[in-house]
Amino acid sequence: MGEQADSRDSDWVGQPRPGDEPEPMKAAEVDAAELASARYPLGRPGRPFDRRSPFMTGLSAAAGVLVVLAVVRVVLAAREALLLVVAAMFLAIGIEPAVSWLVRHGFRRGLAVAVVYVFVLAGLAGFLAAAITPLIAQGQGLIEHAPDSLRHLEEKYPVVRSAAARFELDEKLRHGLDGDLGGLSRGVVGAGRIVFGALTSTVIVAVLTAYFSANLPSLRTNLYRLFPHSRRPRAILIGDAIFAKVGGYVLGNLLISFITGGLTFVWLAVFDVPFPLVLAVLVAVLDLIPMIGSTLAGLVIAIVALTVSLPVCVATVGFFIVLRLLEDYLLAPRIMGRTVQVPAVVTVVAVLIGGALLGVLGALLAIPLAAAILLLVQEILYPRLDEPDQ
Repeated sequence: MGEQADSRDSDWVGQPRPGDEPEPMKAAEVDAAELASARYPLGRPGRPFDRRSPFMTGLSAAAGVLVVLAVVRVVLAAREALLLVVAAMFLAIGIEPAVSWLVRHGFRRGLAVAVVYVFVLAGLAGFLAAAITPLIAQGQGLIEHAPDSLRHLEEKYPVVRSAAARFELDEKLRHGLDGDLGGLSRGVVGAGRIVFGALTSTVIVAVLTAYFSANLPSLRTNLYRLFPHSRRPRAILIGDAIFAKVGGYVLGNLLISFITGGLTFVWLAVFDVPFPLVLAVLVAVLDLIPMIGSTLAGLVIAIVALTVSLPVCVATVGFFIVLRLLEDYLLAPRIMGRTVQVPAVVTVVAVLIGGALLGVLGALLAIPLAAAILLLVQEILYPRLDEPDQ
């Protein structure tokens, strides 16, 4: 029993056929060769199956259950990797306004992404070169002097002493510094593991962000091709609106955090509040979490300012209130404009849920996701619900 191949076989892989191939299969082979064309090299798609048949209904239901179970298992097993991918995708959409601006001014897309990356890395390298030594020193000083600062507040303010005694703050602070966190921060193996993990995640996110940004047009096209032809134009309009919201939020939020961190550093330096650089970086990082982050940062800095004097603490609280109003009513409207329109109550709920599910990254991604969901509800769900019953 031999094998043969004829002119209809692929130029790369010969299709083995038995020499005594049955007549029905020979006829099918001939029909397959005639069915192929330049437009449909694998044949014109046939008529779809009847979705209303009992077999297709049961098959679809079973397949749906299996797909959901498989997706859940994959998400749980690859949670950390998926978080890095999602973060990179959001960053790619966030730098898209800058990349698109360079492309409109004559840059090739790959070169535009490289220019944006060089600009960001140069700024980050400059900041680290100028601030990494005092940042580490101030961070260590803040941790080491935390018990002394608390003791100083207890001696100076009876209210703080009674509150510390009631909640056992001295013991909890001492336990926190001498416990696992302190051991990890001082241990060579633990610190090295943390640094290596952080560097690895950073490199992965940076590489994925560059890839997503360079291939964003093709990714966008392939995404929209998943929609049926009749719904594709509508999907393009809604999808591009979502991309604009996410991009405007990510880029605007980073810029606002940079401004608030700089203003905080100037304020703390003027009033001689200890550890101004590390506290300013704390404000910039926490301010990335809308509403809740800046409030938490203000509370921490107010406590540190209380070690200087009560008037400085009160003035610092007033500064953060003004800074918050400035951010909400001046910076955000001018930088983000009307790109991200999320009610305040939805913002708080989204941040709380995102933080509970995915930690800090979930809190950061909660607002653009909430904006996208609100847009889908307004454009798809509400119009259908508002239609009069026939």
